[in-house]
Amino acid sequence: MASPTSTSTPAGTRRKPLLSFWQIWNMSFGFLGIQFGFALQNANVSRIFETLGANIDDIPILWVAAPLTGLIVQPIIGYFSDRTWTRLGRRRPYFLAGAILSTAALFFMPNSPVLWIAALTLWIMDASINISMEPFRAFVGDNLPSEQRTAGFAMQSFFIGTGAVVASALPYMMTNWFGVSNEAPAGIIPNSVKWSFYIGGVVFLLAVLWTVFRSHEYSPEELQAFGEHAEDHSDVAAYGDPAMYVATGGRQIRYGLIAVVLGLALTYWLSTQTLNKELYIFSSGMLIIGLLFAIAGMLQRSGNHQNSFVTIINDLGNMPATMKQLAVVQFFSWFALFAMWIYTTAAVTSYIYGTTDTTSKVYNDGADWVGVCFAAYSAISALVAFAIPVMARRTSRKFTHMICLFCGGLGLLSFFVISNPNYLLLSMVGVGIAWASILSMPYAMLAGALPANKMGYFMGVFNFFIVIPQIVAAALLGFLVTAFFNGQPIYALLLGGISMILAGLLSLRVTDRDDVRVKASV
Repeated sequence: MASPTSTSTPAGTRRKPLLSFWQIWNMSFGFLGIQFGFALQNANVSRIFETLGANIDDIPILWVAAPLTGLIVQPIIGYFSDRTWTRLGRRRPYFLAGAILSTAALFFMPNSPVLWIAALTLWIMDASINISMEPFRAFVGDNLPSEQRTAGFAMQSFFIGTGAVVASALPYMMTNWFGVSNEAPAGIIPNSVKWSFYIGGVVFLLAVLWTVFRSHEYSPEELQAFGEHAEDHSDVAAYGDPAMYVATGGRQIRYGLIAVVLGLALTYWLSTQTLNKELYIFSSGMLIIGLLFAIAGMLQRSGNHQNSFVTIINDLGNMPATMKQLAVVQFFSWFALFAMWIYTTAAVTSYIYGTTDTTSKVYNDGADWVGVCFAAYSAISALVAFAIPVMARRTSRKFTHMICLFCGGLGLLSFFVISNPNYLLLSMVGVGIAWASILSMPYAMLAGALPANKMGYFMGVFNFFIVIPQIVAAALLGFLVTAFFNGQPIYALLLGGISMILAGLLSLRVTDRDDVRVKASV
């Protein structure tokens, strides 16, 4: 790393030096490309699925690929990136590998010939984006001292918002600025969408390459030398005593078998009902989790505990208290976001534009406007990103997060009373404020509660609380919309608004140790 100005610390304790604005800029720049990929996916994949013949109530189950890949990929990438050191560094090899794979998937996605290939490509694309994204969160924790972490995650929010502004609006821009057609025969993706994905793939790769070659990382030896590595993390259990492994293994076997039995019972009950097939996600999830814990328990009981699988499962059961509190906030925040991402196109085109005909100009105009709306909330998030740290210093990070989530919840609720699509841009102001905070505040609060040698792993596990609500939404929203709201997707957005307001209230329960330390040092 360069040699920036160091903060004052107690004698004998070495602290991480402060980084300059441009050093934080360079280490965060890759998120511009990552968000290009995510924004194109979020704004256009439902449209691609519908164009290829998906029914409206099938879209949530097709989208389940995205959260499932994150659930699997991020903790594994985080675990191994904690233990990696190469000529490129610790996290940067993963940035680069994910960017190459993501670019290939972005080029292929709009050329999917049939629905099942598009769904498979979504799996590949989301896994690749997660490979790049997960180490970026740990990158901030690795490189920045406590007093700069809020600013570091805010910088990531800025690039996420900036990238999403352009990426979300690309199909609209292709059509209205460059004359590329947004209409196509049934079953064919319009050229405006295809060219948007091609541009996104190129931007993704170039932005990540900028961070790879314009930033540096501390070596494992340097990280060990910093005083922050020795902070108290007594709420994270340390393993070493064989008796502890045996006792932990016994509990895991017991709880794992209970989960397996419940999963089997729920699967059997669902097979006797005429409920939506998406509900099988819950029963299969119980079975898989139960089996994983039971296997980890048996390995520990037999003395085979020196392996990555057991370490990952044990650390999952011993999360810091702050992480557990944030998990609940994240659940309701991301449930709301996932409802917005998968249902906004259908809600706007049917509720405001009054059509469900995917081949009509009215539908495609409405779908393009959704892209503009997504660009609007991303633009707002980019602008708000630098104001959030200021508000957090004057109040607290958790109070700031609550206010921002309230704004987002009200924005989603307002969809129900809007008939002029232009006014949706006002709704997106609230969503953008919430989005900026969701991308920064939880991670800033979390980073100070994590042991430095497991930063990547726990940041990956934290993704569970982004992924699980998306899986729940994918499994439940289709059923709720069909069973209780006569298939009208606008009600999914209302549920999302309520969920986001609840997340704001729950944020006040979070113990933000790092915020206390920073304020005490001012």
